[in-house]
Amino acid sequence: VQLQASGGGFVQAGGSLRLSCVASRSTGASDNMSWYREAPGKQRELVASITNSGSTNYADSVKGRFTISRDNARNTMWLQMNNLRPEDTAVYYCTARWGAGWYMGQGTLVTVSS
Repeated sequence: VQLQASGGGFVQAGGSLRLSCVASRSTGASDNMSWYREAPGKQRELVASITNSGSTNYADSVKGRFTISRDNARNTMWLQMNNLRPEDTAVYYCTARWGAGWYMGQGTLVTVSS
C-alpha cells in the first residue's frame, strides 16, 4: 500500500495550503485516515482524523483552522489548512488503516513564515 502526500510548501502566516493524500488501495475499506505532523525537535502529533462514516477529530491547536475530508471514490484525503501560523511548520504525514494494517506515506513539508 502506498500513500502519496502532496501540497506542502512555503506560505506566510495567515495563508492557506491544501494537502492531498492519494492511496494506492481503495479507501472505502479504510476505517480511519489521519494526518500527523512532526516539527523539528518535537514528537510526531496527530493533527486530524476522519472515519469512513465521516466523523472527524482535530487537535486543539488546529480546531477552527484546519478541515479534514476524504473522497473514497477518488481514494483521496485532504487537509485544508487556513490561517496558518509559524508553529504549524512541520512535515505532514498521511496515514490510513485497513483492518489490522496501518500505513504511513512519505511526508510533505509545510513551512510558515512569520
